[in-house]
Amino acid sequence: MIKSAYHSLKNIFKHTNLSKHMKILKTNIDAMDYYIFIPYIMLSVIGIIMVYSASSNIATQIGGSPTGYLIRQSMFVVFSLIIVLICLCGQNMFVRNGRVLFIFWAAMFIGLIWLKAFGHSVNGAAGWIPIGPLHIQPAETAKVYIILVMSNILANHENELINNEKTKVITHSIFVFVMLGLILIQPDLGGTIINALIFIVIIFASGMNWKGATLISSSMIVGGWIILKTALFIFRNGSSNYQIQRILAYGDPFRYEQGIGHQLVNSYYALSNGGIFGVGLGNSIQKTGYLPEPNTDFIMSVISEELGLVGVLLILSLLFIIIVKAFQLGIRSNNTYDTLVSYGIGTYLLVQSYFNIGGVIGLLPITGVTFPFISYGGSSMLTLALCIGMLLVISAKQKIQRKHKLN
Repeated sequence: MIKSAYHSLKNIFKHTNLSKHMKILKTNIDAMDYYIFIPYIMLSVIGIIMVYSASSNIATQIGGSPTGYLIRQSMFVVFSLIIVLICLCGQNMFVRNGRVLFIFWAAMFIGLIWLKAFGHSVNGAAGWIPIGPLHIQPAETAKVYIILVMSNILANHENELINNEKTKVITHSIFVFVMLGLILIQPDLGGTIINALIFIVIIFASGMNWKGATLISSSMIVGGWIILKTALFIFRNGSSNYQIQRILAYGDPFRYEQGIGHQLVNSYYALSNGGIFGVGLGNSIQKTGYLPEPNTDFIMSVISEELGLVGVLLILSLLFIIIVKAFQLGIRSNNTYDTLVSYGIGTYLLVQSYFNIGGVIGLLPITGVTFPFISYGGSSMLTLALCIGMLLVISAKQKIQRKHKLN
């Protein structure tokens, strides 16, 4: 599939000055890490199928087309493949450009301000900016931004960290703190925690001494708590009550079954109905109106009901392969930037999937976090595609380096 796409791109650009990038693309494809690419494709295809299964009934009930979400999710996957190919055309240098990273930050800063001021709130929080058929979720794109900017800063100032000079790193980290604060006051507690954990892992993996890393991480946690308390005092509009109700429902969902606890209770029913082998693709009962957000937050509940424990374990295994490969690339790399990017992506996938599964099975309070590659969403798919593309470039680079050493 990817080789045919390469030949198509080559025919389009053969008369342009992009021959250098096409040569890089061919080199990266020849060194393709299929332990990353194949699970990514399989998860994306499973996601398209399950989004259709989970959403067709609900879409019909609200007067839409039963294939509406199917078509859009398929388009997101196609666009994500294009992003992967674009990544393979380079060596991740474009995303290290300081101006690009600043524009990225500025766009998210403006978007988060706009969301708080004018965004449409759902369950007490505004999370999406509609741009035509695509709904951008700044809290989702912030995850890859933190990976890119912190990896770049820490790699560029590696010598200063060795000499225990942290001034420039702290100065640049303020941009990240501001962005996390804006995500927190939406309020999006789940997104804030995931972004903060990515930041903390990268800081500790950078080689900074543990006292400095602990100081920066602790400052962020304390600052976030102050921002949240201040925001809840200023913007008292019921959203804080909704967050508290979710925590109460987490403690005893069946007590609040007719209210805020119905999400988790119906998720339990879906898990119970599915058993080991499931009731069959398309045969879920809970997706027909009992389970909220069946194609996003609770898609794993629908998968558990239709495909059973076997289907869930297959998906988790595929995702686990990508996560292990990400951390493995970080361990093997002799380049600080590549190491931190790999650790950041591995942490992103691990924590995001843990928060989603934890909410579905009642291990954690429901946070509205989607499952990577499976849940419906354009922002998520395109962000994850950029992560996969960067991992493939890092893996190809390491493979080529090993080949040269052997020769």
